[in-house]
Amino acid sequence: MQRKAYVPGIAALLAALLAGCTGGSGSKGTSADPKPGDISVNTPAAQPGKYRTLPEACAAVSHDTLDSLLPGIREITDQDRRDTAYEGQATLTYDTDRRVGCGWKVESTDATDHLSVDFERVVSYDNAVSDDSRAQDIYATEETAANLPEASASATPSGSGSTTATPSATPSSSASSSASSTSSASASASASASASAGPSETPADLQPRKLSGLGDEAFLNDKLNSGSSTAQQRTVTVVFRTSNVIVRIEYAEQPAASTGTPDSKEMQDKARNLAHKLVDRFNG
Repeated sequence: MQRKAYVPGIAALLAALLAGCTGGSGSKGTSADPKPGDISVNTPAAQPGKYRTLPEACAAVSHDTLDSLLPGIREITDQDRRDTAYEGQATLTYDTDRRVGCGWKVESTDATDHLSVDFERVVSYDNAVSDDSRAQDIYATEETAANLPEASASATPSGSGSTTATPSATPSSSASSSASSTSSASASASASASASAGPSETPADLQPRKLSGLGDEAFLNDKLNSGSSTAQQRTVTVVFRTSNVIVRIEYAEQPAASTGTPDSKEMQDKARNLAHKLVDRFNG
């Protein structure tokens, strides 16, 4: 009976000792330490884009600019039809805060002209990627898909190459005269070849290329297609990015005459002029 009386006391002592050990191990504060590699709580969210809204696409192009790009508008005598032509046709989109667009198509006595503008506001849903960075990625993909030709490395004057072939000794006057005649003949032949180039050939300075001084980055594409008819349709595309907005301009012309070819420089100048005006709308 005496031995049984001591058992509860020993059990209570052991329970107290175990409770003390458990409390001591928790007092070291290990539960408050961050998990290995868990730094998300200290990483700031990426910055949002500069632009939170988009302009109304069909109102983004002035009447004067439309008159320049779409000459057929001035030939429309009926005022209601002319007003409708100026209004354009809004592109069907499901979120006008993210993307809007507008298109115009006008026929004239000389050609049929098409114009479309498209605004896309890029939003990144990744807290680690800013809106601008996401827009850069989308723009880069489009520029790569355009397959722009490499910039020409022969930017030196045409006469500079002849100096490398000049011998160190001073040539005689007759040799100089002969070399001069040969050079003149070569230049004349080159000029004649340039003058006889076909209308479909695009000069080097009008080739598809990157553009400077237009938004944060920009490129221009120029394609000449015969399509299903003998008339050649030229399509000039200008794409530029300003912060988290990407703007796309497509300007196409198909002559009424089957032998006509749209002028590359004129169309590029008009498309680039519109692009600069749209940049000003965002920066204004």
